[in-house]
Amino acid sequence: MKFIQSSKNPVVKQWKKLLIKKERDQSRTYIIEGFHLVEEALKQEDTVLEIISVEGIDLPNKWNVDSIPMTLVSEEVGKVLSDTETTQGVFAICKQKEDSANIENAKTLLLLDGLQDPGNIGTIIRTADAAGIDLVVLGKGTADPYNPKVLRSAQGSHFHLPIVRKDLTEVITLLKEKGVPVYGTTLENGVEYVTIQPKGSYALIVGNEGSGMSQEVLSLTDQNLYIPIYGKSESLNVAIAAGILLYYFKNGQ
Repeated sequence: MKFIQSSKNPVVKQWKKLLIKKERDQSRTYIIEGFHLVEEALKQEDTVLEIISVEGIDLPNKWNVDSIPMTLVSEEVGKVLSDTETTQGVFAICKQKEDSANIENAKTLLLLDGLQDPGNIGTIIRTADAAGIDLVVLGKGTADPYNPKVLRSAQGSHFHLPIVRKDLTEVITLLKEKGVPVYGTTLENGVEYVTIQPKGSYALIVGNEGSGMSQEVLSLTDQNLYIPIYGKSESLNVAIAAGILLYYFKNGQ
């Protein structure tokens, strides 16, 4: 097992770059942190490329890591790599999944249109996983799914369901050709969500936290839905709204 003590080591500098989207895109890799995320990644074959642990940190015996390169690092290096205030001292370098999930085979889809907040995106991915969605599609303007904050918020759901980055207009056009109903989320020409009873396949779109869905995408929906507000709040958090709709749709299946 290799041991790296200095945070100035070229290998450490390369790992650190994975906290930046440009480097993640170029290398098609990303870094995860924490026991839970690493354990979930290890359950997926051909995902973890390397495990990094801080000296003094014991890895669980149940982890099957015999065929995975391991590197031991100093506390100094652990702090440099960490994107959290208090690191658990275990990291993994992972391979990005190719955006090759077959949209035609997905029966239930969640489309994200221009979402910016990593915490919201991670929570939505986690909720989609819990609600049994087949595929999550991130459209233009949506934050990187491999952003460390997205990964933490999703709590391992990246390893449970396909997540792809595609032009939503192309995806919606394909879905319409298949006869899959596409639901937007807005007051504009919208109906209260409980008036809809989706059966079988469907696609649900949620939009940007401030401006909502783009007009380009809105023009392609079959029906727009809204969740009524009973108190004085102007709106619901987009992740909460997505959760309400996903579970409502699931219960109608």
